[in-house]
Amino acid sequence: MLVTNDDGIDSPGLLALARCAVDLGWTTLVAAPAAEASGTSAGLTAATDDRTFAVERRTLDGLPGAPAYAVAAHPGLIALTACHGGFGDRPDLVLSGINRGANIGRAVLHSGTVGAALTGSINGARALAVSLDVPLDPTAPPNWGTAASVVAGLLPLLASLEVGAVLNVNVPDVPADRLLPARWARLASYGRVRSKVTQVDDGTIEVGNVVVDGDLEPGTDADLLGRGHVTVTALRSVHEDDALMDGELPG
Repeated sequence: MLVTNDDGIDSPGLLALARCAVDLGWTTLVAAPAAEASGTSAGLTAATDDRTFAVERRTLDGLPGAPAYAVAAHPGLIALTACHGGFGDRPDLVLSGINRGANIGRAVLHSGTVGAALTGSINGARALAVSLDVPLDPTAPPNWGTAASVVAGLLPLLASLEVGAVLNVNVPDVPADRLLPARWARLASYGRVRSKVTQVDDGTIEVGNVVVDGDLEPGTDADLLGRGHVTVTALRSVHEDDALMDGELPG
């Protein structure tokens, strides 16, 4: 099993996820970006432009038996490398996270956490991306253990799925005993946190996030997560649009 993320090798969410896998008895390899790589989608960018990237062996706190690497590359490239034997045996499962902040709606397209899972799925693995709905301005430490316990419950399901399956999981940032049951959820068109693009001056554009009010689409991941449910969305990776391709091309 590969455990990776986009928040970086020093993220407490990564450590919680790796501990979960090890405690359940899975043979676990940890390989994560040496620095934060959020918003990188499934990009295959490395830190250098000569088709090489640096890999540093690490020992994670409390996990001396699990090999771990800080990698100068984005999570998509890390997942691709692992699935092609770059760190040893090829993983049959890829776990990505635990991300600091939800990954919901169509914006999962941009997530490095989800991008690593999707990359694993098209390279011979089953994959799960997991995110904790930590607010933009948290007042208490995140409940990493809650998200890890959710993953522990979902791993048997993931292992039973066909190769290429991807689950995107979002967990409310509350103690485990306050969680509402997990629900299958459609991707929302929008969520509470949305992108905001501002032209600062003629030569500068700022991209940030803002919290907005308004009703959320019923039954979507944004809606159910906001009401306290764990949300699980089965994602499809890149594939053909058969309906469109049945049409006639000009000429």
